[in-house]
Amino acid sequence: MSSTSTSPAVWTAPSFERQENIPSSTERDSLERFLDWHRESLLWKCGGLTGEQLASQPLASTDLTLLGLVRHMALVERWWFRIQFLGRKELEEIFTTKEDPDGDFHNGTADSAEADFAVFHEEVELARQACVGHSLDETFEKRQETLSLRWVYLHMIEEYARHLGHADLLREAIDGATGE
Repeated sequence: MSSTSTSPAVWTAPSFERQENIPSSTERDSLERFLDWHRESLLWKCGGLTGEQLASQPLASTDLTLLGLVRHMALVERWWFRIQFLGRKELEEIFTTKEDPDGDFHNGTADSAEADFAVFHEEVELARQACVGHSLDETFEKRQETLSLRWVYLHMIEEYARHLGHADLLREAIDGATGE
């Protein structure tokens, strides 16, 4: 199956090579590299799977899917970098509704996989752009707390790390593939 197929039902997530996470001499570059490595790890764990596999629920104990994790992380990228840090409150949350606040996790389908991955890529790029020209010490208010861009980077690294553990289990249950 080709990743360039026009039929979403047979779309396959492209194989993805992660960049080595080489330490950096600056805090900012280190945070960006760690976050990018985690972003790439999610794509790496999905690489080579069809839309059906990505949307499948391979573990009986949960309704989590790899596609749901991709959709969730696209939402989280938008939420923290643009809606919260930049204060773009007019932006809507993606993949969720008031009736289904967890739609990001469970409403992805084989037919939506290619488009959902495109949204993920777009949100990552927009998140990167949101940080350009801003200091790690720059702050914003959220529920009477003052948070910094540094905090957002650290939180996003933690968020990816937690969900990459889920992705490991899901991928192994789908096709036996394991990885770090």
